[in-house]
Amino acid sequence: MTPLATLTEALASGRVRVIDLTHTLDPDFPVIVLPAEFGQCARFRMDEVSAYDHRGPAWKWHNLSMSEHTGTHFDAPIHWVTGRDVAKGSTDAIDPAAFVGPVCVIDCAQGAAENEDFILEPAHIAAWEAEHGPIPPGAWVLMRTDWSHRHGAAYLNLKDDGAHSPGPSPAAIRALLARGITGFGTECVGTDAGQAAHFDPPYPAHALLHGAGKYGLQCLRNLDQLPPRGAVLICPPLKIKGGTGSPLRVLALVEETP
Repeated sequence: MTPLATLTEALASGRVRVIDLTHTLDPDFPVIVLPAEFGQCARFRMDEVSAYDHRGPAWKWHNLSMSEHTGTHFDAPIHWVTGRDVAKGSTDAIDPAAFVGPVCVIDCAQGAAENEDFILEPAHIAAWEAEHGPIPPGAWVLMRTDWSHRHGAAYLNLKDDGAHSPGPSPAAIRALLARGITGFGTECVGTDAGQAAHFDPPYPAHALLHGAGKYGLQCLRNLDQLPPRGAVLICPPLKIKGGTGSPLRVLALVEETP
């Protein structure tokens, strides 16, 4: 059998399972909140056009509006100032091969449960590799924190000094870039920690990652259903001309253990 025929048979038989890593997109899903002097990310909105009625007797449909960075979404290099000059840095220009690839999941759930400001450091990456083997070039690396189990205000976790949520340090992002990753993803509203404005550089998962022409995923869920390695990630954003990002449906293919 060819590789694609083998995969098709494995999907049909259930030996490979499809895991949905995407939150449901609705008007109540939290979006990132910036200081008041900046423009704000729009929440998802769905307006009915017709519903088998006088506006359209045989069809139902909606008009949608939202930010490119609402809900479970993709960050392209041009989303950040450091990536503005990256060749093919918009969602319509990225090589689609980047949207399918191996995925490594670094489990930080215990650390995040003990400390809402938990930071992924190179030591955590090294410990993961000591147990599971090297992170391969071209991999997507996802930071599991179980933050997706939170809802409403607890998800953004805003306090007087800003958001408090886990994320990577600048050194961790540099370590992942040195391994040749394709992208980095989190369960939080952004790929950076809530207090990452105080890092050097600020917001390293944006500044360093996108400056290197790499990609981000955020607002993921069900990372607790993925193995540390061995799954395949599928994450194509909408092909928006000049797009800085896009809501998307993120899937993972996981081989079932006999």
